[in-house]
Amino acid sequence: MAEGSVMRQRTRFWSSVLVLASFAFCSGAAASHDTPATAGATAITAGVTHACAVTVAGSAKCWGANARGQVGDGSWTRRLIPHDVHGLSVEVRAIAGGNASTCVLTSAGAAKCWGENFYGQVGDGTTVIRNTPVDVSGLASGVNAISVGGESNCALTSVGGVKCWGSNCCGQLGDGTSIDRRTPVDVVGLTTGVTAIAANGSYTCGLTSAGGVKCWGDNSQGQLGDGTTGEHRTPVDVSGLTSGVAAITVGGLHTCALTTAGGVKCWGYNFAGALGDGSRIDRHTPVDVLGLTSGVVAIAAGFGHTCAITAGRAVECWGYNHFGQLGDGSKAEHLTPVEVSGLESGVVGLAANGQYTCALTNSGEIKCWGGNDDGQLGDGTRIGHNTPGSVVGFGGSLPPRACVVPKVVGKRLAKARARIVRAHCRVGTVRRVSSTKTSGIVVRQTPRAGRRLAQDARIDLRVSRGR
Repeated sequence: MAEGSVMRQRTRFWSSVLVLASFAFCSGAAASHDTPATAGATAITAGVTHACAVTVAGSAKCWGANARGQVGDGSWTRRLIPHDVHGLSVEVRAIAGGNASTCVLTSAGAAKCWGENFYGQVGDGTTVIRNTPVDVSGLASGVNAISVGGESNCALTSVGGVKCWGSNCCGQLGDGTSIDRRTPVDVVGLTTGVTAIAANGSYTCGLTSAGGVKCWGDNSQGQLGDGTTGEHRTPVDVSGLTSGVAAITVGGLHTCALTTAGGVKCWGYNFAGALGDGSRIDRHTPVDVLGLTSGVVAIAAGFGHTCAITAGRAVECWGYNHFGQLGDGSKAEHLTPVEVSGLESGVVGLAANGQYTCALTNSGEIKCWGGNDDGQLGDGTRIGHNTPGSVVGFGGSLPPRACVVPKVVGKRLAKARARIVRAHCRVGTVRRVSSTKTSGIVVRQTPRAGRRLAQDARIDLRVSRGR
C-alpha cells in the first residue's frame, strides 16, 4: 500500500508480547547456534504463529511460521525449532513479534525489523517484504523499548517519547490521522514522559512516568478503557488509571494493567473470560481480575486469554482455552485464573498470543503450550499440547525421529527401498508374489502408508515376479 493510503479493515487477532514488572533480565555470554544446543534465554516474545528469544549471548533466535520472512533467517521456510536471525552484528537487548513481522532493539539503542511489510511496518520507508533485519528509518539510536502489533509497530525513545509506524486503519499510530506510515511518526502528546508501550494490530497503549495509562486507536470493544466504544486517533486516559500502574499489556481486543500494589485490572472484549472477572461481559473501563488483587509481578495478554506471574514465580492464566493455551491440562475456558501445570515456581517472563503461551524460567529455559500448527511451540513438531513443553535448545531436545510410512505401492523395488529409508523406516521382509504387474513392482505394503511409527519401524513388501 502506498504511503498515505488508508485501510479501514480492523485487526482483531494480534496480541501482546513480553510484559515485565518488578524485575529485569541480564545478559551474559554463551554460544548460540542453529543446532539444538542449550543456549539459555534472557527474553521471549510471541507473534501470532512464530516466537523468538534473545539468548544470553545477545543473539536472536526465532521459530514457527515464516511465509513472510518473520523468522529472519533469510529463508521463507517454516521452522519447527529455533534458528538464528541473520545479519545482527551487534548485541540484541530486546525482541518483539507480531502478526508476521519482528523487531529487535540493539545494545546501541537501534531498532531493526523484518517480515511482512505491506503497510510499511518494517519501517524502512518501503513496502518490500524482508526476511532479514533492516534498520528502522530514523531509529539508529536513542530507543529504549519496542513493541510490535499486527500491522503497526511502536518504539519508546530514550527521552520518553513514542513513535509509531505501519498500518493506521484505526488511528493506532496516534498521530491524529488514519494515514499509513512507512517510517516512524510522533504520537501526539507523548513526545516525553512515557516509560512503557504495548502495541496491538489496531490499538496501542502507553504507561506514563506518573503511572497512568493512555491508549489510542480502535475501541470497538471498549479496549481503550475510557468508558466509550469510539475510535481515538490520539491518546486518551484509561478511566481510573491515571496513576498507580506498573505495567501494561494488550491482547486481541482487551487490555490489562498491573498495579503498583501487585493487582491486575482488565477491560475490553470478554467473550471467553479474558478479563478474569468471572463473567463474559465486555467492560469499557477496568475491572479487577478475581483472586489477583495483589501478589502479581508480570502479565501478558493473548487474543482471548491472559496470564500472570505471581510473586512466587508461578503462572496463572484465564480466558479462551480451545487450543490449551491456559496450560492447565484441559481445553475448557476459565473465567477466573487457574494454575498452569508444572509452572508453580521459577518463572521470570511471559509471552502470549492467540493460540499459545510461552514462559521463561530463571534458568533460561523456555516452555510453551497451546496451538502448534506452524511449529510456534518450538519443540520440533506441529503437535499442540495443553501443558508446558520445552523449546528445543532452551531446555528441550529434538523429539526422536518417527517413521512416517511412505506409499511405495506401484514403485520399483529399488525406489521403494530408497523412499522407505528416507522416511526413517527400514525395509522388512520382501516376498515375491505372482501378479499381473511388471516384475519388480511393489504390489503390497504392510503397514499402510501414512501411519506414524517409531524410527526404523519395518515395512514389509510384496513384489511382483510377473505372471
